[in-house]
Amino acid sequence: MGAVTATPDLKKLTEGPHVHRNLSTPQLIEAAIARGEGRLASNGALVALTGARTGRSPRDKFTVEDPQTKDRVDWGKVNQPFPPEKFQALLDRVVQHMAERDLYVMDLYAGADPAYRLPIQIVCEYAWHALFVKQLFVRPDLTALVRHSPEFTVIAAPEFESIPERDGTRSGTFILADFTRRIILIGGTKYAGEMKKSIFGVMNYLLPSRDVFPMHCSANIGPDGDTALFFGLSGTGKTTLSADPLRHLIGDDEHGWGAGGIFNFEGGCYAKCVDLSEEKEPQIYHAIRFGSVLENVVIDSKTGEPDYSDIRHTENTRAAYPIEFIANAVIPGVGGHPGNVLFLAADAFGVLPPIARLSPEQAMYHFLSGYTAKLAGTEAGLGSEPVPEFSACFGSPFLPLAPRVYAEMLGRRLREHKAACWLVNTGWTGGAFGIGQRMSLKHTRAIVHAALDGRLAKAEFITEHAFGLSIPTTCPDVPGEMLNPRNAWADKNAYDAQARLLASKFDENFRKFDAPEEVRAAGPRPPASAIR
Repeated sequence: MGAVTATPDLKKLTEGPHVHRNLSTPQLIEAAIARGEGRLASNGALVALTGARTGRSPRDKFTVEDPQTKDRVDWGKVNQPFPPEKFQALLDRVVQHMAERDLYVMDLYAGADPAYRLPIQIVCEYAWHALFVKQLFVRPDLTALVRHSPEFTVIAAPEFESIPERDGTRSGTFILADFTRRIILIGGTKYAGEMKKSIFGVMNYLLPSRDVFPMHCSANIGPDGDTALFFGLSGTGKTTLSADPLRHLIGDDEHGWGAGGIFNFEGGCYAKCVDLSEEKEPQIYHAIRFGSVLENVVIDSKTGEPDYSDIRHTENTRAAYPIEFIANAVIPGVGGHPGNVLFLAADAFGVLPPIARLSPEQAMYHFLSGYTAKLAGTEAGLGSEPVPEFSACFGSPFLPLAPRVYAEMLGRRLREHKAACWLVNTGWTGGAFGIGQRMSLKHTRAIVHAALDGRLAKAEFITEHAFGLSIPTTCPDVPGEMLNPRNAWADKNAYDAQARLLASKFDENFRKFDAPEEVRAAGPRPPASAIR
C-alpha cells in the first residue's frame, strides 16, 4: 500500500476497561437489555428498533478515492468518491466519540472457506449490534480466535452524527469505505444491515483479484451433492425457492465461487419477516429463537408475542440468526461447483417464459441486466403499469468494480464447469399484472426441481421469438401450454406489443454497459412486425 494520512490509534477502540470483547450470546443479550437497547420476545429473540433509518442508506454511502482506488473503482451513483483527508478527520472524531463509551468488539470471519476467508473485526457502540454481527458472520473457534488478526475493521457508531457542511457527507448518516486503510466507518444509523452489506462490498472488491467470483445469491445442495445457485432481486422468490425441504441450504444471500467450488460469505441468515408464518415458511419461523435478533418487529406489550403482520415501523422487518438454526443447513457453508445457475425474475409484464435455458452469452446479458419488475402500488409514485427494475449482477449497490468484471467471471465459470444457466419467471403469465395471473408456486417448484435433477435437459427445446430464448416444450407436472408465454395470452397481438415494450426497456438499460458485442447481441430482438 502507498503512503496514507496517519490513522488514529485504533487501540482506543479495542483495548481498555470500556471494551467488552467477544462476549457470549447470553452476555450480549443481557447487556443489550440492561442498556435499554431491546427486549426479549416470547420466542427468546432480542427485539431492537432502528429509529428513523429502517433500511440501507445508499445515498449516504461513499468510497475513499485515493491512488489505490482511483482507477479501479467504478465511480458513479453507487460508488461516490470521498476525500481521504475528510475521511481522516471524521475518523478522528468517531474514535474520540467511541473511546468515551462502553464498546463491544467481535473478532469474526467473512467466508466459510478457509482458503479465502477474510478476518474482520467489528467495533460496536451497541451490544445488540455486536450480537447481530456475531450471528451473521463466521464465528472462529477458540484456536482460531487466539491467532485472529483482522484485515478489515468496521466501526459502527450509530449515536454519532456527522455535520455535512464540515464533514463532506450528505446528511448526518454516513457509510464510508476506505479500502487502503481497510476501515469501514458507519455513523448516524442504527440499521444493522449496513455492517453486513459493507463487508459484502469489501469481498466484492477484494476477491476478483484472487480469482474468486463474488455473488449476491442463495445456494443449496441436493441429496446427490449437486450445488445450485439462485440469483434474484427482492420479491422474485430467491429465499423461498432455495429454502427447499428436499435440499440443504448453503446460504441465503452472499457467496463466492472459487477454485474448489461455492462457499458462503456468512455464518448466518438475514431474513425478511413481513407476514412471516409457520405455515408459509416453517424453517425461518422456527429459526427465530434465543440468540436471534428481530429488527423493527412489533411485539405485544403484554405477551411479548411477535406480530409479523404489523409494519408500523417498516415493511422491512428482519430476523438475524446463525445458519445452524436452519434444520437442513450445510455446516460449514461450502459446496462443489454448481451444475445449475438460476436467474429469478418476477416479470409483471407477463412476457418472459416460466423457464428458459441460456447460453453463456445470454447468461452474461441477463446477469448484467439483473431484471425484475415492481408492481403497481408497492412503492409511492408508481402508477397502474408495471415498472421494470434493473440491478446489475443482481446486486448493483454492492459492486465497487465495473459490472463487466463480475459478468466475465460468470461467463468463464459457466464455460469452465459446463454449468447450465436458467432464466425463471416467477411473475405473471397469460397477461401483464392486473390481467394475467401470478405463476403458481407449485408449478415454479416443479420447474425448478426438473431443472435441478436433470429431467428438463432431456426435453425438446424451441426458440421463442420475442427474446430469442430456448424454452422446453414439455416439463413434468407443468401444463405444456404455459411454457410458451405467447400461447398463454388470449390476445397474441397484445403479447407481441408487450414483448416489444419490455425489450425496449432492456435495450435502454443495457446501453450503459461496456460489454462484448457477442453479449450485447444476446439480448432481446423481437421482430419489427411484433407490434401491429
